[in-house]
Amino acid sequence: MADASAPYRIRGATGDWEVVIGLEVHAQVASRAKLFSCASTTFGAEPNTQVSLVDAAMPGMLPVPNAECIRQAVRTGMAIDATINRWSRFDRKNYFYADLPQGYQISQLFHPLVGEGSLAIGDPSVDGGEDVVTIGVERIHVEQDAGKLMHDQHPTRSYVDLNRSGVALMEIVSRPDMRSPAQAGAYLRKLRAILRYVGSCDGNMEEGSMRADVNVSVRRPGDELGTRTETKNVNSVRFVMAAIEHEARRQVGVLEDGGRIVQETRLFDPDRGVTRSMRSKEDAHDYRYFPDPDLLPLELDEAFLDECRASLPELPDAKRRRYEALGITPYNAGVLVAEVETARWFDALLRTGVPAVPAANWVTGELFGALNRLGLGIERSPVVPDQAAGLLALVADGTLSGSLAKQVFELMLETGRDADAIVAERGLKQTSDTGAIEAVIADVLAKNPGQLAQYRGGKEALFGFFVGQTMKAMGGKANPGVVNEVLRKALAG
Repeated sequence: MADASAPYRIRGATGDWEVVIGLEVHAQVASRAKLFSCASTTFGAEPNTQVSLVDAAMPGMLPVPNAECIRQAVRTGMAIDATINRWSRFDRKNYFYADLPQGYQISQLFHPLVGEGSLAIGDPSVDGGEDVVTIGVERIHVEQDAGKLMHDQHPTRSYVDLNRSGVALMEIVSRPDMRSPAQAGAYLRKLRAILRYVGSCDGNMEEGSMRADVNVSVRRPGDELGTRTETKNVNSVRFVMAAIEHEARRQVGVLEDGGRIVQETRLFDPDRGVTRSMRSKEDAHDYRYFPDPDLLPLELDEAFLDECRASLPELPDAKRRRYEALGITPYNAGVLVAEVETARWFDALLRTGVPAVPAANWVTGELFGALNRLGLGIERSPVVPDQAAGLLALVADGTLSGSLAKQVFELMLETGRDADAIVAERGLKQTSDTGAIEAVIADVLAKNPGQLAQYRGGKEALFGFFVGQTMKAMGGKANPGVVNEVLRKALAG
Protein backbone atom coordinates (compact mmCIF):
# COMPACT_ATOMS: atom_id res chain seq x y z
CA MET A 1 0.00 0.00 0.00
CA ALA A 2 1.28 3.46 -0.85
CA ASP A 3 2.47 5.60 2.06
CA ALA A 4 -0.27 8.21 2.41
CA SER A 5 2.05 10.55 4.35
CA ALA A 6 4.87 10.59 1.78
CA PRO A 7 5.47 13.99 0.08
CA TYR A 8 3.94 14.10 -3.40
CA ARG A 9 5.14 16.56 -5.99
CA ILE A 10 4.66 16.90 -9.72
CA ARG A 11 7.90 17.93 -11.37
CA GLY A 12 7.26 20.27 -14.26
CA ALA A 13 9.66 21.94 -16.65
CA THR A 14 9.75 25.02 -14.41
CA GLY A 15 9.94 23.29 -11.02
CA ASP A 16 7.85 21.39 -8.50
CA TRP A 17 4.09 21.70 -8.03
CA GLU A 18 1.95 20.69 -5.05
CA VAL A 19 -1.48 19.11 -5.45
CA VAL A 20 -4.38 20.20 -3.23
CA ILE A 21 -7.35 17.83 -3.01
CA GLY A 22 -10.77 17.89 -1.41
CA LEU A 23 -13.51 15.28 -1.74
CA GLU A 24 -17.27 15.63 -1.63
CA VAL A 25 -18.56 12.12 -1.00
CA HIS A 26 -22.21 11.36 -1.70
CA ALA A 27 -23.26 8.37 0.40
CA GLN A 28 -26.75 6.91 0.03
CA VAL A 29 -28.36 6.58 3.43
CA ALA A 30 -29.25 3.02 4.41
CA SER A 31 -33.02 3.32 4.66
CA ARG A 32 -35.88 1.34 3.16
CA ALA A 33 -37.71 4.55 2.22
CA LYS A 34 -36.65 7.82 0.60
CA LEU A 35 -35.84 11.06 2.39
CA PHE A 36 -39.27 12.70 2.02
CA SER A 37 -41.54 9.87 0.85
CA CYS A 38 -42.34 6.23 1.58
CA ALA A 39 -41.20 4.99 -1.85
CA SER A 40 -38.77 2.06 -1.80
CA THR A 41 -35.01 2.47 -2.25
CA THR A 42 -34.32 -1.11 -3.36
CA PHE A 43 -31.54 -1.25 -5.96
CA GLY A 44 -32.15 -2.71 -9.42
CA ALA A 45 -35.92 -2.26 -9.73
CA GLU A 46 -37.54 -1.69 -13.11
CA PRO A 47 -37.40 1.98 -14.18
CA ASN A 48 -40.01 4.27 -12.62
CA THR A 49 -41.52 1.59 -10.38
CA GLN A 50 -40.38 3.22 -7.11
CA VAL A 51 -41.72 6.74 -7.53
CA SER A 52 -44.22 8.38 -5.18
CA LEU A 53 -46.28 11.47 -5.96
CA VAL A 54 -43.79 13.45 -3.86
CA ASP A 55 -40.83 12.12 -5.87
CA ALA A 56 -42.55 13.00 -9.13
CA ALA A 57 -43.29 16.54 -7.82
CA MET A 58 -47.03 16.33 -8.35
CA PRO A 59 -48.81 19.58 -7.42
CA GLY A 60 -49.76 19.89 -3.76
CA MET A 61 -47.53 17.03 -2.57
CA LEU A 62 -45.60 18.03 0.55
CA PRO A 63 -42.35 16.41 1.80
CA VAL A 64 -42.20 14.72 5.21
CA PRO A 65 -38.70 14.00 6.62
CA ASN A 66 -37.78 10.36 7.17
CA ALA A 67 -36.56 10.16 10.79
CA GLU A 68 -34.36 7.14 10.04
CA CYS A 69 -32.40 9.09 7.44
CA ILE A 70 -31.76 11.86 9.97
CA ARG A 71 -30.74 9.30 12.59
CA GLN A 72 -28.24 7.62 10.26
CA ALA A 73 -26.65 10.94 9.31
CA VAL A 74 -26.29 11.90 12.99
CA ARG A 75 -24.69 8.53 13.81
CA THR A 76 -22.26 9.02 10.92
CA GLY A 77 -21.29 12.43 12.28
CA MET A 78 -20.72 10.97 15.73
CA ALA A 79 -18.50 8.26 14.24
CA ILE A 80 -16.08 10.90 12.92
CA ASP A 81 -16.23 12.99 16.12
CA ALA A 82 -18.09 15.77 14.34
CA THR A 83 -20.25 18.49 15.85
CA ILE A 84 -23.94 17.58 15.73
CA ASN A 85 -26.05 20.66 15.18
CA ARG A 86 -29.17 20.45 17.30
CA TRP A 87 -30.85 22.95 14.98
CA SER A 88 -30.58 22.59 11.22
CA ARG A 89 -32.62 23.54 8.20
CA PHE A 90 -33.36 22.40 4.66
CA ASP A 91 -32.76 24.71 1.69
CA ARG A 92 -33.84 24.64 -1.91
CA LYS A 93 -31.06 24.48 -4.48
CA ASN A 94 -32.65 25.72 -7.68
CA TYR A 95 -31.61 24.44 -11.08
CA PHE A 96 -33.31 22.85 -14.07
CA TYR A 97 -32.45 19.40 -15.30
CA ALA A 98 -34.62 16.73 -16.86
CA ASP A 99 -34.12 14.24 -14.01
CA LEU A 100 -35.10 16.78 -11.31
CA PRO A 101 -38.91 16.94 -11.43
CA GLN A 102 -39.28 19.73 -8.84
CA GLY A 103 -36.88 22.11 -10.58
CA TYR A 104 -34.95 22.28 -7.31
CA GLN A 105 -33.12 19.92 -4.97
CA ILE A 106 -33.89 19.89 -1.25
CA SER A 107 -30.48 20.14 0.39
CA GLN A 108 -28.71 21.95 3.24
CA LEU A 109 -26.25 24.81 2.75
CA PHE A 110 -26.43 27.37 5.52
CA HIS A 111 -27.35 25.16 8.49
CA PRO A 112 -26.24 21.51 7.92
CA LEU A 113 -27.15 18.67 10.23
CA VAL A 114 -23.49 17.84 11.02
CA GLY A 115 -20.65 20.31 11.46
CA GLU A 116 -16.89 19.91 11.60
CA GLY A 117 -15.21 16.57 12.22
CA SER A 118 -12.08 14.73 11.13
CA LEU A 119 -10.67 11.46 9.86
CA ALA A 120 -7.20 10.12 10.63
CA ILE A 121 -5.51 8.15 7.87
CA GLY A 122 -2.28 6.20 8.06
CA ASP A 123 -0.72 4.41 11.02
CA PRO A 124 2.86 4.66 12.29
CA SER A 125 2.96 0.90 12.87
CA VAL A 126 1.83 -0.07 9.37
CA ASP A 127 2.81 0.63 5.76
CA GLY A 128 6.51 1.07 6.41
CA GLY A 129 6.04 3.52 9.27
CA GLU A 130 3.88 6.19 7.66
CA ASP A 131 2.68 9.07 9.80
CA VAL A 132 -0.92 9.68 10.78
CA VAL A 133 -2.49 12.44 8.68
CA THR A 134 -5.67 14.13 9.88
CA ILE A 135 -8.14 15.16 7.19
CA GLY A 136 -10.73 17.72 8.23
CA VAL A 137 -14.40 17.18 7.44
CA GLU A 138 -16.19 20.49 6.94
CA ARG A 139 -19.75 19.22 7.23
CA ILE A 140 -22.24 16.48 6.48
CA HIS A 141 -25.50 17.63 5.04
CA VAL A 142 -28.55 15.62 4.05
CA GLU A 143 -30.12 16.01 0.64
CA GLN A 144 -32.27 14.21 -1.90
CA ASP A 145 -30.84 12.54 -4.96
CA ALA A 146 -31.95 13.28 -8.50
CA GLY A 147 -33.24 10.73 -11.01
CA LYS A 148 -31.20 9.14 -13.77
CA LEU A 149 -31.02 10.01 -17.46
CA MET A 150 -30.82 6.99 -19.79
CA HIS A 151 -29.23 7.77 -23.15
CA ASP A 152 -28.68 4.24 -24.50
CA GLN A 153 -32.29 3.06 -24.84
CA HIS A 154 -33.07 4.76 -28.17
CA PRO A 155 -30.94 6.20 -30.99
CA THR A 156 -32.54 9.66 -30.89
CA ARG A 157 -34.21 9.92 -27.48
CA SER A 158 -33.21 10.04 -23.83
CA TYR A 159 -35.37 8.59 -21.06
CA VAL A 160 -35.71 9.48 -17.40
CA ASP A 161 -35.79 6.93 -14.55
CA LEU A 162 -37.03 8.53 -11.32
CA ASN A 163 -36.38 5.54 -9.05
CA ARG A 164 -33.46 7.39 -7.44
CA SER A 165 -35.33 10.68 -7.25
CA GLY A 166 -35.72 11.57 -3.58
CA VAL A 167 -33.32 8.93 -2.25
CA ALA A 168 -31.55 10.26 0.85
CA LEU A 169 -27.89 11.19 0.48
CA MET A 170 -25.31 12.31 2.98
CA GLU A 171 -22.88 14.70 1.34
CA ILE A 172 -19.65 14.44 3.33
CA VAL A 173 -17.45 17.41 2.46
CA SER A 174 -13.76 17.28 3.34
CA ARG A 175 -11.47 20.23 3.72
CA PRO A 176 -8.75 20.59 1.04
CA ASP A 177 -6.28 18.77 3.32
CA MET A 178 -5.17 15.96 1.01
CA ARG A 179 -1.94 16.32 -0.91
CA SER A 180 -1.65 13.15 -3.00
CA PRO A 181 -3.73 10.51 -4.78
CA ALA A 182 -2.61 8.04 -2.08
CA GLN A 183 -4.02 10.24 0.67
CA ALA A 184 -7.31 10.62 -1.18
CA GLY A 185 -7.52 6.85 -1.65
CA ALA A 186 -6.75 6.20 2.03
CA TYR A 187 -9.35 8.78 3.11
CA LEU A 188 -12.03 7.26 0.88
CA ARG A 189 -11.29 3.71 2.07
CA LYS A 190 -11.37 4.80 5.71
CA LEU A 191 -14.61 6.72 5.26
CA ARG A 192 -16.21 3.79 3.46
CA ALA A 193 -15.17 1.44 6.26
CA ILE A 194 -16.70 3.72 8.91
CA LEU A 195 -19.97 4.05 6.98
CA ARG A 196 -20.19 0.27 6.69
CA TYR A 197 -19.37 -0.31 10.36
CA VAL A 198 -22.01 2.23 11.41
CA GLY A 199 -24.49 0.78 8.92
CA SER A 200 -25.46 4.19 7.57
CA CYS A 201 -24.43 3.35 3.97
CA ASP A 202 -23.56 0.06 2.28
CA GLY A 203 -20.62 1.68 0.46
CA ASN A 204 -21.30 -0.18 -2.80
CA MET A 205 -19.61 2.21 -5.20
CA GLU A 206 -20.32 -0.04 -8.19
CA GLU A 207 -24.08 0.43 -7.52
CA GLY A 208 -23.74 4.19 -7.13
CA SER A 209 -24.59 4.24 -3.43
CA MET A 210 -21.27 5.94 -2.73
CA ARG A 211 -19.53 8.24 -5.18
CA ALA A 212 -17.15 11.17 -5.00
CA ASP A 213 -16.81 14.60 -6.54
CA VAL A 214 -13.07 15.29 -6.70
CA ASN A 215 -11.80 18.86 -6.27
CA VAL A 216 -8.24 19.37 -7.50
CA SER A 217 -5.95 22.40 -7.77
CA VAL A 218 -2.18 22.82 -8.05
CA ARG A 219 0.21 25.45 -6.71
CA ARG A 220 3.85 26.08 -6.04
CA PRO A 221 4.73 24.71 -2.57
CA GLY A 222 3.87 27.40 -0.03
CA ASP A 223 1.75 29.53 -2.39
CA GLU A 224 -1.92 30.41 -2.00
CA LEU A 225 -4.52 27.91 -3.20
CA GLY A 226 -4.97 27.73 -6.96
CA THR A 227 -8.17 27.59 -8.99
CA ARG A 228 -9.85 24.22 -8.57
CA THR A 229 -11.81 21.98 -10.87
CA GLU A 230 -14.47 19.49 -9.79
CA THR A 231 -14.58 16.03 -11.36
CA LYS A 232 -18.08 14.65 -10.79
CA ASN A 233 -19.44 11.27 -9.73
CA VAL A 234 -16.29 9.13 -9.63
CA ASN A 235 -17.37 5.67 -8.50
CA SER A 236 -14.30 3.77 -7.31
CA VAL A 237 -11.26 4.44 -5.16
CA ARG A 238 -8.97 3.51 -8.04
CA PHE A 239 -10.74 5.92 -10.39
CA VAL A 240 -10.58 8.73 -7.80
CA MET A 241 -6.82 8.30 -7.57
CA ALA A 242 -6.45 8.12 -11.37
CA ALA A 243 -8.63 11.21 -11.86
CA ILE A 244 -6.48 13.19 -9.41
CA GLU A 245 -3.28 12.08 -11.08
CA HIS A 246 -4.46 13.04 -14.55
CA GLU A 247 -6.18 16.29 -13.58
CA ALA A 248 -3.19 17.54 -11.55
CA ARG A 249 -0.79 16.86 -14.41
CA ARG A 250 -3.20 18.48 -16.88
CA GLN A 251 -3.36 21.62 -14.76
CA VAL A 252 0.44 21.77 -14.41
CA GLY A 253 0.75 21.49 -18.18
CA VAL A 254 -1.74 24.32 -18.74
CA LEU A 255 0.00 26.63 -16.27
CA GLU A 256 3.48 25.91 -17.55
CA ASP A 257 2.30 26.68 -21.08
CA GLY A 258 1.22 30.13 -19.88
CA GLY A 259 -2.51 29.36 -19.64
CA ARG A 260 -4.87 29.62 -16.71
CA ILE A 261 -7.10 27.11 -14.96
CA VAL A 262 -10.83 27.65 -15.41
CA GLN A 263 -13.13 26.79 -12.51
CA GLU A 264 -15.28 24.12 -14.11
CA THR A 265 -16.99 20.79 -13.69
CA ARG A 266 -15.29 17.85 -15.39
CA LEU A 267 -15.99 14.15 -15.97
CA PHE A 268 -13.57 11.24 -15.66
CA ASP A 269 -13.31 8.79 -18.56
CA PRO A 270 -12.18 5.50 -16.98
CA ASP A 271 -11.49 3.86 -20.34
CA ARG A 272 -8.95 6.53 -21.33
CA GLY A 273 -7.92 7.56 -17.81
CA VAL A 274 -8.53 11.26 -18.53
CA THR A 275 -10.83 14.05 -17.38
CA ARG A 276 -12.78 16.20 -19.81
CA SER A 277 -14.68 19.45 -19.49
CA MET A 278 -18.41 19.25 -18.80
CA ARG A 279 -19.55 22.80 -17.91
CA SER A 280 -18.41 25.92 -16.09
CA LYS A 281 -18.58 25.58 -12.32
CA GLU A 282 -21.49 27.36 -10.68
CA ASP A 283 -21.15 29.27 -7.41
CA ALA A 284 -23.67 29.00 -4.58
CA HIS A 285 -25.43 32.23 -5.59
CA ASP A 286 -26.12 30.74 -9.04
CA TYR A 287 -28.44 28.21 -7.39
CA ARG A 288 -30.50 30.90 -5.57
CA TYR A 289 -30.54 28.94 -2.29
CA PHE A 290 -33.32 29.82 0.13
CA PRO A 291 -34.97 28.03 3.09
CA ASP A 292 -37.48 25.41 1.99
CA PRO A 293 -40.89 26.79 2.98
CA ASP A 294 -42.49 23.33 3.13
CA LEU A 295 -40.15 21.99 5.83
CA LEU A 296 -39.76 23.10 9.43
CA PRO A 297 -36.22 23.23 10.89
CA LEU A 298 -34.91 20.05 12.48
CA GLU A 299 -34.53 20.26 16.26
CA LEU A 300 -32.78 17.34 17.98
CA ASP A 301 -33.30 16.63 21.67
CA GLU A 302 -30.85 15.04 24.08
CA ALA A 303 -32.72 11.73 24.26
CA PHE A 304 -32.45 11.31 20.47
CA LEU A 305 -28.71 12.10 20.52
CA ASP A 306 -28.15 9.69 23.42
CA GLU A 307 -29.90 6.91 21.51
CA CYS A 308 -27.79 7.60 18.41
CA ARG A 309 -24.59 7.60 20.45
CA ALA A 310 -25.47 4.37 22.28
CA SER A 311 -26.21 2.60 18.99
CA LEU A 312 -22.72 3.10 17.57
CA PRO A 313 -20.63 -0.08 17.20
CA GLU A 314 -16.94 -0.51 17.93
CA LEU A 315 -15.30 1.43 15.10
CA PRO A 316 -12.27 0.35 13.01
CA ASP A 317 -9.57 2.24 14.92
CA ALA A 318 -10.80 1.03 18.31
CA LYS A 319 -11.15 -2.53 17.04
CA ARG A 320 -7.63 -2.45 15.59
CA ARG A 321 -6.21 -1.28 18.94
CA ARG A 322 -8.07 -4.11 20.71
CA TYR A 323 -6.65 -6.69 18.31
CA GLU A 324 -3.12 -5.35 18.75
CA ALA A 325 -3.53 -5.56 22.54
CA LEU A 326 -4.22 -9.29 22.06
CA GLY A 327 -0.80 -9.66 20.43
CA ILE A 328 -1.92 -9.56 16.80
CA THR A 329 0.58 -7.81 14.54
CA PRO A 330 -0.33 -4.29 13.41
CA TYR A 331 -0.41 -5.46 9.81
CA ASN A 332 -2.80 -8.36 10.49
CA ALA A 333 -4.95 -6.15 12.71
CA GLY A 334 -5.24 -3.62 9.89
CA VAL A 335 -6.25 -6.32 7.43
CA LEU A 336 -8.84 -7.74 9.81
CA VAL A 337 -10.58 -4.41 10.44
CA ALA A 338 -10.50 -3.13 6.84
CA GLU A 339 -13.87 -4.69 5.99
CA VAL A 340 -16.69 -4.92 8.51
CA GLU A 341 -17.66 -8.44 7.39
CA THR A 342 -14.13 -9.68 8.08
CA ALA A 343 -14.08 -8.07 11.53
CA ARG A 344 -17.46 -9.60 12.41
CA TRP A 345 -16.32 -13.04 11.26
CA PHE A 346 -13.09 -12.77 13.22
CA ASP A 347 -14.86 -11.54 16.36
CA ALA A 348 -17.17 -14.55 16.14
CA LEU A 349 -14.07 -16.77 15.94
CA LEU A 350 -12.53 -15.09 18.99
CA ARG A 351 -15.74 -15.64 20.97
CA THR A 352 -15.16 -19.40 20.71
CA GLY A 353 -12.10 -18.95 22.92
CA VAL A 354 -9.35 -19.68 20.39
CA PRO A 355 -6.02 -17.86 20.94
CA ALA A 356 -6.01 -14.59 19.01
CA VAL A 357 -2.58 -14.74 17.35
CA PRO A 358 -2.81 -18.15 15.63
CA ALA A 359 -6.42 -17.36 14.72
CA ALA A 360 -5.40 -14.10 13.04
CA ASN A 361 -2.53 -15.78 11.20
CA TRP A 362 -4.83 -18.52 9.94
CA VAL A 363 -7.60 -16.14 8.82
CA THR A 364 -5.25 -13.78 6.95
CA GLY A 365 -3.33 -16.69 5.45
CA GLU A 366 -5.21 -19.95 4.88
CA LEU A 367 -8.78 -18.63 4.92
CA PHE A 368 -8.17 -15.55 2.78
CA GLY A 369 -6.15 -17.61 0.30
CA ALA A 370 -8.96 -20.14 -0.08
CA LEU A 371 -11.66 -17.49 -0.41
CA ASN A 372 -9.66 -15.61 -3.04
CA ARG A 373 -9.23 -18.84 -4.98
CA LEU A 374 -12.99 -19.51 -4.77
CA GLY A 375 -13.95 -15.91 -5.55
CA LEU A 376 -15.96 -15.59 -2.33
CA GLY A 377 -16.30 -12.90 0.29
CA ILE A 378 -15.85 -13.93 3.90
CA GLU A 379 -19.59 -13.59 4.54
CA ARG A 380 -20.06 -16.52 2.10
CA SER A 381 -17.27 -18.67 3.50
CA PRO A 382 -18.14 -22.39 3.39
CA VAL A 383 -16.35 -22.73 6.75
CA VAL A 384 -18.03 -20.80 9.58
CA PRO A 385 -16.24 -19.49 12.71
CA ASP A 386 -17.24 -22.41 14.95
CA GLN A 387 -15.84 -24.88 12.40
CA ALA A 388 -12.63 -22.87 12.10
CA ALA A 389 -12.28 -22.97 15.88
CA GLY A 390 -12.57 -26.75 15.79
CA LEU A 391 -9.81 -27.00 13.19
CA LEU A 392 -7.49 -24.67 15.13
CA ALA A 393 -8.11 -26.64 18.33
CA LEU A 394 -6.93 -29.84 16.63
CA VAL A 395 -3.73 -28.09 15.59
CA ALA A 396 -3.21 -26.66 19.07
CA ASP A 397 -3.55 -30.02 20.85
CA GLY A 398 -1.22 -31.80 18.40
CA THR A 399 -3.88 -33.87 16.68
CA LEU A 400 -3.04 -32.23 13.35
CA SER A 401 0.24 -31.01 11.93
CA GLY A 402 0.30 -27.92 9.74
CA SER A 403 0.27 -29.97 6.54
CA LEU A 404 -2.55 -32.21 7.77
CA ALA A 405 -4.52 -29.16 8.85
CA LYS A 406 -4.32 -27.86 5.28
CA GLN A 407 -5.65 -31.17 3.96
CA VAL A 408 -8.50 -31.16 6.46
CA PHE A 409 -9.34 -27.53 5.66
CA GLU A 410 -9.61 -28.33 1.95
CA LEU A 411 -12.00 -31.17 2.76
CA MET A 412 -14.03 -28.84 5.00
CA LEU A 413 -14.35 -26.39 2.10
CA GLU A 414 -15.51 -29.17 -0.22
CA THR A 415 -17.91 -30.95 2.13
CA GLY A 416 -18.96 -28.39 4.75
CA ARG A 417 -18.22 -30.96 7.46
CA ASP A 418 -16.49 -30.33 10.80
CA ALA A 419 -12.78 -30.98 11.19
CA ASP A 420 -13.05 -33.67 13.87
CA ALA A 421 -15.50 -35.69 11.75
CA ILE A 422 -13.15 -35.55 8.75
CA VAL A 423 -10.14 -36.55 10.88
CA ALA A 424 -12.00 -39.54 12.32
CA GLU A 425 -13.35 -40.66 8.95
CA ARG A 426 -10.12 -40.28 6.97
CA GLY A 427 -7.68 -41.36 9.67
CA LEU A 428 -5.73 -38.12 9.36
CA LYS A 429 -4.65 -37.88 12.98
CA GLN A 430 -1.02 -36.92 13.49
CA THR A 431 1.17 -39.62 15.06
CA SER A 432 3.88 -39.12 17.68
CA ASP A 433 4.69 -42.84 17.93
CA THR A 434 8.48 -42.77 18.36
CA GLY A 435 8.90 -46.41 17.41
CA ALA A 436 7.02 -46.05 14.14
CA ILE A 437 8.90 -42.88 13.26
CA GLU A 438 12.29 -44.49 14.05
CA ALA A 439 11.47 -47.37 11.72
CA VAL A 440 10.57 -45.06 8.84
CA ILE A 441 13.67 -42.91 9.36
CA ALA A 442 15.89 -46.00 9.34
CA ASP A 443 14.36 -47.02 6.04
CA VAL A 444 14.82 -43.52 4.57
CA LEU A 445 18.49 -43.44 5.54
CA ALA A 446 19.05 -46.91 4.11
CA LYS A 447 17.54 -45.87 0.77
CA ASN A 448 19.62 -42.69 0.49
CA PRO A 449 23.22 -43.64 1.36
CA GLY A 450 24.72 -40.94 -0.88
CA GLN A 451 22.84 -38.12 0.79
CA LEU A 452 23.61 -39.62 4.20
CA ALA A 453 27.34 -39.58 3.45
CA GLN A 454 27.14 -35.96 2.24
CA TYR A 455 25.31 -34.91 5.38
CA ARG A 456 27.82 -36.55 7.66
CA GLY A 457 30.53 -34.97 5.54
CA GLY A 458 29.28 -31.51 6.49
CA LYS A 459 26.38 -30.77 4.10
CA GLU A 460 23.89 -30.10 6.87
CA ALA A 461 21.35 -28.52 4.51
CA LEU A 462 20.34 -32.08 3.61
CA PHE A 463 18.59 -32.35 6.97
CA GLY A 464 15.49 -30.86 5.32
CA PHE A 465 15.68 -33.50 2.58
CA PHE A 466 15.50 -36.31 5.15
CA VAL A 467 12.62 -34.60 6.99
CA GLY A 468 10.71 -34.34 3.71
CA GLN A 469 11.32 -37.98 2.81
CA THR A 470 10.18 -39.10 6.25
CA MET A 471 7.00 -37.03 6.16
CA LYS A 472 6.27 -38.28 2.65
CA ALA A 473 6.72 -41.89 3.71
CA MET A 474 4.32 -41.33 6.61
CA GLY A 475 1.70 -39.58 4.51
CA GLY A 476 2.25 -36.29 6.34
CA LYS A 477 0.88 -37.78 9.55
CA ALA A 478 4.06 -37.72 11.60
CA ASN A 479 4.54 -35.11 14.29
CA PRO A 480 7.21 -32.78 12.82
CA GLY A 481 8.73 -32.09 16.24
CA VAL A 482 9.19 -35.79 16.97
CA VAL A 483 10.53 -36.39 13.44
CA ASN A 484 13.18 -33.69 13.90
CA GLU A 485 14.25 -35.05 17.28
CA VAL A 486 14.48 -38.69 16.20
CA LEU A 487 16.17 -37.79 12.88
CA ARG A 488 18.93 -35.78 14.55
CA LYS A 489 19.76 -38.72 16.77
CA ALA A 490 19.78 -41.12 13.82
CA LEU A 491 22.00 -38.87 11.71
CA ALA A 492 24.40 -38.34 14.57
CA GLY A 493 24.79 -42.10 15.00
